[in-house]
Amino acid sequence: MNDRITQALTKLFECHRIVFWYDAKKELRDDFESLQLSGVEKLEIVNNEFKIKYRILREERDKNFLLYREGPQPEDQNNWLLDVQLSHGEFRTDQAAIWLSELELGLEFADLVQVHGKFFQAAECLGALKNLLASDDTWGMIRLKMLAVCTGSEPRLDGVVENLLAELAEGRDEKTALIKECRLDAFLWEQMTRYYGYKSKKPGIYDFVIELFKSCYAMGTGGKVALSGDALVFLKRWKDSRRFEESFEILSEKCAEDLGIEQDLAARDFKDLIDLDYFRHIDRKIISDLVHEVTSRTVAAGDVVLWVRKRRHGHWFQEFYHLYSMIDYAARFFQIMDEVKLTMDDMTDGVHRYTSSWFQVDQLYRRFLFHARASGQASLTGTLTGLIENLYSNNFLLKVNDCWQSFVDKAERWNVPSVLLQKGFFEHKVQPFVKKKKKICVIVSDALRYEIGDELLRLIRQEDRYEAELSPMLSMLPSYTQLGMAALLPNDKITIADNESGTVHVDGQSSQGTANRIKILSKGILQRVTAMKIDEIMAINKETCRKLVRDHDVLYIYHNRIDATGDKRESEERVFEAVNETLQELIRLIKKLVGANVNNLLVTSDHGFIYQNESIDESDYSGSKVEGKQIIVQNRRFVIGSGLKKDSGLRKFESSQLGLSGGLEVLIPKSINRLRRKGAGSRFVHGGASLQEVVLPVLRINKKRQSDISVVEVKILQGAGFRITSNQLGINFYQAEPVTDKVRPRILRAGIYTQKGDLISDIHDLVFDMISDSPREREMRIRFMLTSRAGEENGKDVILRLSEKQGQTSHYREYKSCRYEMGLVLNEFDF
Repeated sequence: MNDRITQALTKLFECHRIVFWYDAKKELRDDFESLQLSGVEKLEIVNNEFKIKYRILREERDKNFLLYREGPQPEDQNNWLLDVQLSHGEFRTDQAAIWLSELELGLEFADLVQVHGKFFQAAECLGALKNLLASDDTWGMIRLKMLAVCTGSEPRLDGVVENLLAELAEGRDEKTALIKECRLDAFLWEQMTRYYGYKSKKPGIYDFVIELFKSCYAMGTGGKVALSGDALVFLKRWKDSRRFEESFEILSEKCAEDLGIEQDLAARDFKDLIDLDYFRHIDRKIISDLVHEVTSRTVAAGDVVLWVRKRRHGHWFQEFYHLYSMIDYAARFFQIMDEVKLTMDDMTDGVHRYTSSWFQVDQLYRRFLFHARASGQASLTGTLTGLIENLYSNNFLLKVNDCWQSFVDKAERWNVPSVLLQKGFFEHKVQPFVKKKKKICVIVSDALRYEIGDELLRLIRQEDRYEAELSPMLSMLPSYTQLGMAALLPNDKITIADNESGTVHVDGQSSQGTANRIKILSKGILQRVTAMKIDEIMAINKETCRKLVRDHDVLYIYHNRIDATGDKRESEERVFEAVNETLQELIRLIKKLVGANVNNLLVTSDHGFIYQNESIDESDYSGSKVEGKQIIVQNRRFVIGSGLKKDSGLRKFESSQLGLSGGLEVLIPKSINRLRRKGAGSRFVHGGASLQEVVLPVLRINKKRQSDISVVEVKILQGAGFRITSNQLGINFYQAEPVTDKVRPRILRAGIYTQKGDLISDIHDLVFDMISDSPREREMRIRFMLTSRAGEENGKDVILRLSEKQGQTSHYREYKSCRYEMGLVLNEFDF
């Protein structure tokens, strides 16, 4: 106690020469007598007022005095030292005075500490408040800081409320109880009324959150609004806060149930809900209706793409990512099916059309099925999936390959003019690097069909300083692994073994296995060569990888995930998941090789594949009976043998017609038909002559020396001088160019600020990633909600600021800004 008295008196003597001390309860004499203050003389008032007065004002006017009286202060009319006391300091020894002294607050706050005594009795509360106080704090500011201490938040009302809501979501009420115990609850509700417009006969934190969700939902749906625009700004900040998003989601779900949101949404048009994201039910409603509309073909693909893009900014998008993506790809699939013309003049024209546009149908079908499966919502997506499956199988896959087959039937030899045949890959793609004494790495990914190669191309080009180009190659027939792998090696003669193994020999050497392929490579180019599987190279460290590249001029790397997954009956339905994994694995491999100083890479495949998700119809099986003198290999999509009988449903080739040596013959089921075979999978197949099986990608990749990546430019269309007259402000932004492989999206945060930097609106996170060539389709309109604080800026300039996130940090740097004049009309903030 004595230390606290000494500390308090020392501070008083910094401001006053004379300090009075009235010991009203007569309990501090011992403290007075033991007190030692440097440069201060202690005097006791005991019927000696005139003597003391003469001494301190006349005789020793430069000396400091502590005047102690045991007992209460006399009435003013009997206090002969009152004039001295009023012009100097008073040391109060009641608890409130000690608190004020410790907090360095003036006597004008005495009533405040007395009213909220419970708060100041807690030493931890007192210490925390002391750290927050400023010299110019008012009663209201101190109480707000007391609320911040009670809730463990920053001294802002929104911070206090966020912490109370987080506690509510956890099913606890300690902070709320502390506020009530400290008699701060009345102040809290006054502030809630002042800033958010919240009024209730029985105010409570859950009552507030119910009204908050109700009013903000009403603002977006044209309903009755009880709260202010600041409440909407608060809800948006709370919703978008990483720290408090869990509490938002818990309370959103509870309030949705209490407010009957699901029932209310049932009668609404989903288009009116596109900008709202306060409840999960809104996303479920939009998704359900979009699935129905897309299935019914009653909405344009462009509109669906726009709606899905808007939903990407919503709170729940990641949770429903696969469903939104599925809907997006479904709409694009229907659009391309409406536009595609499946005719061709010859095989060259067929390959050209397929690699120019038709492959996109396969790509969209794959992406749709991947996301539909990943969503896990079979009952919701079933009808749409069935419709797309039917269109893909009957209106595209069958139709385009029936047309293609008509030219295959007429072909004397298996080749397509102006398209590289697979057996010429080494001569035309690898040998030129060898002749120039440049290192070359070839990546062979099993079953990487053309449309997947196109996606890999775009992923590679999105990387800084990576350049890639894609060209088609015609696979060998039959389009199966052993033959395709052999054809990619240096060769003069390729022969299929005359036994059940289906092994393929290159110039008399078996091509089965990595060791045999190294022998063929070494024999073919007499250079430092090797071959290995992807797992082997990914397992070695950077230095070992560099040594591997340094010691070899030609490196073949084999990757097998798509075929390994699709070729098994029990896993074939997961083949599109395997495609996604393949793309990521190949990107990692390419980066590792480039990091090991590989400057030239080729990526290709042994064969493609057909995949149809639903059970294969009876009509998709060939009715042809396979007969012949000797049947060596029989697959769903090809037969190898000798003395094979011709059949109207099968296309027969001699080895010489296929560019093979030997006397074996091959039968290929026409179009996309399968041969019956017990135990084998039927949805994922290859070996035949369909476009999906035989048109292969060849990607040439190299690393540039300089960066070739840029970011889209964003412009604010409402220029400086624009006058703000409403509490809601619509601003148009323009993305100056479309996003491409080499032009990346720009992600910005937008808000309206005072000239001092205070935020006076809600915050919007904007993603400018539009790919359209049409300038009008690259505009984005954002509506800002101003807070009541904006009214204080009337007649002044305010600033619309776009800030850009700095890498992976939490810091933002200003990208662009624009000044506007604030000219709000009276009562603009009344709702």
